[in-house]
Amino acid sequence: MKKNHLIVIVSLWLGLLSLACKTSAQNTPQLRVDNVDEVLKAMTLEEKVRLIVGGGQKNIFGGTLKGESQKEIVAGALGMTCAIPRLGIPATVMTDGPAGVRIDVTREGSTRKYTVTGFPVGTCLASSWDTELVEEVGRAIGEEALDFGIDMILGPGMNLQRNPLGGRNYEYYSEDPLLTGGIASAYIKGVQSKGVGACAKHFAVNSQETNRYMVDERVSPRALRELYLRSFEKVVREAKPMALMSAYNFINSHPAMGYRDLLDDVLRKDWGYEGFVMTDWAYYNEITNKDYVKAGSDLLMPGMVVQMNNILELVKNGKISTEVIDRNVRRVLQYIVKTPRFKGYVYSDKPDFEAHAKITRKSGADGMVLLKNNASTLPFKNVKKVALFGVNSYDFLTCGLGSGYVNSSYTINIEDGLKNAGVACTQTISEIYRNYVKFARPKLLVDKDPALWYLDLGCPKLEEFEVSERCINHELAEADVAIITIGRQSGEETDRAIEGDFTLTHTEKNLIMNVSKACHREGKRLIVIINSSSAIETATWSDYADAILVAWQPGEEGGNSVADILTGKVNPSGKLTMTWPVFITDNPSTFNFPSIDNIVYIKRFVMNDYFEEIPTIHYSNHDEDIYVGYRYFDTFGKKVAYPFGFGLSYTTFDYSDTKAKFNTKESELEVAVKVTNSGKTEGKEAV
Repeated sequence: MKKNHLIVIVSLWLGLLSLACKTSAQNTPQLRVDNVDEVLKAMTLEEKVRLIVGGGQKNIFGGTLKGESQKEIVAGALGMTCAIPRLGIPATVMTDGPAGVRIDVTREGSTRKYTVTGFPVGTCLASSWDTELVEEVGRAIGEEALDFGIDMILGPGMNLQRNPLGGRNYEYYSEDPLLTGGIASAYIKGVQSKGVGACAKHFAVNSQETNRYMVDERVSPRALRELYLRSFEKVVREAKPMALMSAYNFINSHPAMGYRDLLDDVLRKDWGYEGFVMTDWAYYNEITNKDYVKAGSDLLMPGMVVQMNNILELVKNGKISTEVIDRNVRRVLQYIVKTPRFKGYVYSDKPDFEAHAKITRKSGADGMVLLKNNASTLPFKNVKKVALFGVNSYDFLTCGLGSGYVNSSYTINIEDGLKNAGVACTQTISEIYRNYVKFARPKLLVDKDPALWYLDLGCPKLEEFEVSERCINHELAEADVAIITIGRQSGEETDRAIEGDFTLTHTEKNLIMNVSKACHREGKRLIVIINSSSAIETATWSDYADAILVAWQPGEEGGNSVADILTGKVNPSGKLTMTWPVFITDNPSTFNFPSIDNIVYIKRFVMNDYFEEIPTIHYSNHDEDIYVGYRYFDTFGKKVAYPFGFGLSYTTFDYSDTKAKFNTKESELEVAVKVTNSGKTEGKEAV
C-alpha cells in the first residue's frame, strides 16, 4: 500500500514538473520582427554577450567558432553572428564581396566547384559615373549573395583614394567624397533591394594599408568632416546601409573602433543612423574591448571566446553597464530580423551566372577610360590581326588581392576577347606568352596556410620579360596593329611601391619603346592597355603610344569588355575618378604616406602561437588638409598627367543651358546642363 502511495506521489510530482517545463517553454519568447525588446528581456547576460561577439572565423583564427550551433554554414564566408536557438535567434552569415561574393571554391563532402561572378572593381564601376548601372551591379551581387546563403555583403569599400599608392584603392571609388557617396549609395540600394544587407566600410580615414592596425591618421576637423566623413554621411542619409564597419586605424590618437565622438555623436546623433556597427576583423585586445563596446561598436568581429569572457568580467566588475550591452544587443537583433536566414529563405547555390556575366561585361566596358587616341587610332578600322604583347594580355588581372579577391569561374583575357570579336592574334608571340603564363603561374600559388589568405590569395602579378627586336619585327609583319598590356595589382596590408609599380619597370619601358619604333617604321599603330586599379606614371612613355586605354580590373568578362571598346561596339564613356599626377611626389600626401621618420619593429599576432615582426609606422600627418586630389592640383595650378574627370570618346558633345542651384537642405550646389551628342557615333557622357 505504501508503495502505491509513493508511486502516486512520484507520478504527481513528475506531472507537475512536466507541466512547469512546458509552461516555461511556452513563456520563452521566440524572436519576431515585433518583439525584439521582449526577447532582449528574456536573454541571459551570457547570451547577450554571446550575440555581440561574432561567431568566429576558423580559417584565420584557428578554430574560434563557438559551440555546435556555430558550425560553418557557408564555406569560405568571412564571419557569423551567434545563434541562440532557445530564443529562436539564428546565426547569420556575412562575407566579403565588393566585386563579388567571397566563398570557398570547394566544400567538404562535395565534388562541385563553388565559383561566383567576378564583377568590376570599385574604381572601374565609379569611372562609369553611372549610378543606375552601379545599382544594377549591386542587385546582381545581392542576388548572388542570396543564392549562396549570405545575409550580408561586407561592402562597399568607400574610403577616399587619398594617394595613388593606396593598396586597396581598387575597392574604393574616388578621391572625391560626393562621387564616392553617390556611387556607394547606388551599390547599397542595389544589394539591399534583394533583402541582403550591405556594410559600408571602413569608418573612417582608412586610406592606407601600411601599419593599418596602429597608424594614427592625424587630420584636421575640417578635412575630417568635409572629406573623410562626407561620403559616409551621404550614404547613411541616402542609402541607409544595414551596417557600417569601423576601421583599424587611429584618428587623432583615438582608435576608430572605439571613437565615441565618431560612432555615437556624429554617426547616430548628427546623421540619425539606425543600423549597427561592427568592428573590422580585429585581434583580441582586453584593453580595447571595453572601449569598443561602450563607444558603439555593436558587434566585435570575427569573435573569440576570450573576448566573451573578458566582456562578461567587465560587466560583472561594473566597467561596462548592462544598459550599454542591451543597447548593442538590440541593434544586432534589429539587423537579424531583416535577414534572409531569419525569414526562412531557402538558398539554391545556383545563381543566374549568364545574366550576371552580361552585367559584368557591360559595366566593365562602361567604366573604361580612353586617355589618348591620336589620329583616331580607335576604334579599329579594317584590323584583322593584332600583335599582342605583355604578360597581362594573357594573364589578365580581374580584381585586387586580399579580402576583395573573387574566385570567379573563368577569366576572359585580351586574347580571348579579341578572338571572340573576330580579331586574330599573331601566333608566335601569343604562344610564347601563353607558355610563360602556364609555366610561371603555378609557382605563384599561395601557401595554403589559412593565416595568409587575406594577404596572398589570388593571382599576384607575373613579371614582364624581354622580347627581342627580331621577334617584334616578325610579329608586326603579320599584324595590322600592336597592343601592349601593362598590369598592376595590389591588396591588403601593404601599399604600392613607387619604383616598378607606380612607375614602369625597365623591361616594360623597353617593350613599349621597341614595339612603338617598329610600328611607326611600318606605318602601324601601338595601343597600350592599362590593367590597373589605380594611377600609374605615364609621362615617360605616353608619347610612344598612339592610343591608351585604362581597362582597370573589370571582372571576369574583362577581355570581352576591352574588345567591345577596341572594335567600337561600345563607345568609351568612362571618366577618371582620381587625378593622375606627372610624378608621384606631385601628390601632396606622398610625403606623409605614411610618415617614415619613426619606424620600429613590433610582433604581430598571426594565428595560434605564431607571431611575426613587422615594421610599424606610427602616424600619417594629413598636411595637405582639405587639398586632396583635384582640390590641390586645381587650387595651386599644378600640372597633371590627366585631370580628375578626364576621358575621351569616339564622338563629340555640346553643352548648353547650364543652371546652378544651391540645395540648402543638403548644403550642396546642384548644377544642371543640357548635353547633346554632336558627333556621328552613339555614346553617353558624364559631366
